[in-house]
Amino acid sequence: MNDKVKVAIIGPGNIGTDLMIKVMRNGRHLEMGAMVGVDPQSDGLARAQRLGVATTAEGLDGLLKLDVFKDIDIVFDATSASAHRRHDEVLQAHGVQVIDLTPAAIGPYVIPAINLEAENAANMNMVTCGGQATIPIVAAVSSVAKVHYAEIVAAISSRSAGPGTRANIDEFTETTRHAIEKLGGATRGKAIIVLNPAEPPLIMRDTVFVLCEAADMHAIEESIVKMVDRVQAYVPGYRLKQKVQFEPVPPETPLNIPGLGPRHGLKVSVFLEVEGAAHYLPSYAGNLDIMTSAALACGDMMARRRLAAGVARGHKETV
Repeated sequence: MNDKVKVAIIGPGNIGTDLMIKVMRNGRHLEMGAMVGVDPQSDGLARAQRLGVATTAEGLDGLLKLDVFKDIDIVFDATSASAHRRHDEVLQAHGVQVIDLTPAAIGPYVIPAINLEAENAANMNMVTCGGQATIPIVAAVSSVAKVHYAEIVAAISSRSAGPGTRANIDEFTETTRHAIEKLGGATRGKAIIVLNPAEPPLIMRDTVFVLCEAADMHAIEESIVKMVDRVQAYVPGYRLKQKVQFEPVPPETPLNIPGLGPRHGLKVSVFLEVEGAAHYLPSYAGNLDIMTSAALACGDMMARRRLAAGVARGHKETV
């Protein structure tokens, strides 16, 4: 017999709808309770209704009015960084666990391959899609050698970027940069996102450039490959596009890092692609898949903790 807790998703856009499908198909300790939006005509709300999930088009206030809210243990917020601040304040007052898929970064950054089990906060921030894809690589290099600088470029199909993603470009770059330093271990980080308008849509591609202290190249490559395997455990479409590339940077010709000055060592270049599971948008939308897969892993862990502690508000047992 498996205990499950009810969850709600705020934001029935691309990310929220993909996450709903993942919860219903793959959630080990999660059960859909409600889908929340503000547009009565949204495809996500219509799909949730067809699947028998309670819905409201009155936003967070509508969720509080639903009968099922008393049983909701976890709320995933897939709206915007600005909206999330109010959502978190209200939900915390009701003792609800919040998992933040916006770049608001109120709670600690969480990337399953790095620190899933280490964090236990009332608000867990899933960084960004680009961060989920690239920061594990920075962390893999940091486990072998000190990283002076890490720069990531996340290129996603324009068709996979909904209004929430487009409204949060500035927050994306800042949150990802901070997480590169906090979780990746880089002294200084930089993040760039590219919305590619190509037709047919292109699969998500990510590039990671790292300048680290001189170290054993084989050890770095081995660490990166092991990290890719860890991410693949919950995002099967995540993979290296080609072998890791290395370029020594000698002391006599150092690279000038803004804010740090001249640095030498070893330049490491890693090229990734993320193929989506096509639960909602087609497989080119790997940015959806890696974000929602990470959120699902976080939600399952938090549900397991709440059940073990006996604090779940309205879980039920299913055979």
